[in-house]
Parts: sequence; C-alpha cells; structure tokens
Amino acid sequence: MSDCGTKAVSVIGFIGSVFSPWYAWSGRRDPANHCCINVATYGPGGRFTMTDRGRQALHTTDDLFQVGPSSMRWTGSDLVIDINEIASPPLISRVRGQITIRPHAITHVELPLTPDGAHIWRPFAPSADIKVDLEAKGWQWSGHGYFDANFGTRALEQDFSFWTWGRYPTQTGATCIYDAVRRDGTTLDTAIAFDKGGHAQIVEAPPRTRFKRSLWQVKRETRADPGTTPTQVLNMLDAPFYSRSAVRTQLDGEVVTGVHEALDLDRFASPLLKPMLAVRVPRRRGWR
Repeated sequence: MSDCGTKAVSVIGFIGSVFSPWYAWSGRRDPANHCCINVATYGPGGRFTMTDRGRQALHTTDDLFQVGPSSMRWTGSDLVIDINEIASPPLISRVRGQITIRPHAITHVELPLTPDGAHIWRPFAPSADIKVDLEAKGWQWSGHGYFDANFGTRALEQDFSFWTWGRYPTQTGATCIYDAVRRDGTTLDTAIAFDKGGHAQIVEAPPRTRFKRSLWQVKRETRADPGTTPTQVLNMLDAPFYSRSAVRTQLDGEVVTGVHEALDLDRFASPLLKPMLAVRVPRRRGWR
C-alpha cells in the first residue's frame, strides 16, 4: 500500500494457478502447464492482469521465477518484480514497469493450514518497504509491503469452505490473522505477531467480528476488540467468490489498517463460475 493510502498493488506468482478455470478444467494434473504472474493495481487507473500460460513460458532458478514476459528475482536483499502484462477486459491495456520489495527481516515460519500439512502458509517477510515504478501516470510511489507464499497438494475448495486472512502493520511490527472453516467442520484460528526483527509469536487475538459484505455479498470478518466494527477504507478486488480490501480495525487497543482477504470456496466450487472467470483469465499456451 502507498504511504498516502490511496493506492495499492498485489502480485501473485502461480505454478498451478489455483484460481484459473483452465487449470480446473484440465483436472489439475500438470501445474507447470498452468502458470501465471497475476498483477493487480488498486486506486485511480487500476488494472487487473492474469494470463494462464503453458509450461514453455515457465523458467525458474534458485533466485528467479519467470513466466513469459514477467519475472520475480531475489537479489539477496530485494525482491525485484519486472512486469510486462496485458490487463483483462474491460480496461484492456499494457501494464509494464518494476516493483521492488525490501524486507525488514526474513522469517523462518511455516504454518500448516490443515492437520496433515496438505496446505502450508509461509510468511517470508511480514513487513517490508515497497517501491512501485509503473509506466502510468501517478503510479510511481513508495509504501509498506509484505510477501508470503502458499503451498498445497489439494484444491483449496476440497479442504476449505471459507477463509479470511489479514496482515496489519503495528507499532512493533505486524500481526497476521489466518482464520478458516475446513470441510471436516474444524476451524483454523490463528494470529501471529511479528516483531521488526521477524521473530514470530502466536498470540491471543480479539474475537472474529463481522463487517459489511463486499459488493458481491461475500461474507467478511476479521479480528477486532469488543465494541469495534472493522471498516473498509479502500476497495481492491471484488469478485463473486473473493474480496480483497484495505481494512481498519482495532487489535488490543491499537488502531491498525492492513490488507484483508475473504474467500468463499463454496461459491468458487460452482461450475457456473468457471466460464465467468475465463473472461478475465485468458489462456496462452505457447511461448517463444
């Protein structure tokens, strides 16, 4: 997010693009044949890009993840993301430029999201500085950032019906919230506080608190002190099954603003949704 709070960006690299209808229709048998670097910018002039690409577009080394014309590379101190994508309808245009993320610290935390470890969350840098330099007017800014990874051996909708996630910068570092409802009826209720050195501690967070549904009426909740109602301060991504937004809440007496996500996997599992997604997620199988 920008320091002024009016702009934000998210970049997700996929091998096995979990939100791609093409990957679902393929039977999810060949993850490398459905890879992607998804870029979304939020605020004035915001764009969304998510092209499902074949294995010919994928190139990886210990320090590089490249999919077609875009890449992420680790320099030893920075994550440098070079972007060259085409935004999906209705605002078809080129999204090109560079984003640099400099972590304040690298953690060694991994959180299993299911008891058998079929899904793992890996918060590499819960707090970081971000510099955005895109070829668009007003899209050169700095702010605070974050990067993590998720790994899984089963489809999300197979094991979860609903989840929320939030990352909130605090005076001492950052607090990450991961709450989910599993298909077996159990729940994940986790809050981790990271200090500025990246050291992690599981903490008792305030209770789950509902707040206003998204434009697509996706249920939303996050943690909040009793008597406090979380509030959306910047709408980011609004889809029939997914909401991403900047949310202000209060945790243990501290008012914080961070990025929040809500994912309705019952809706995502519907076969009626896949053709809708295909409009926003084109498939490009070949690459030279």
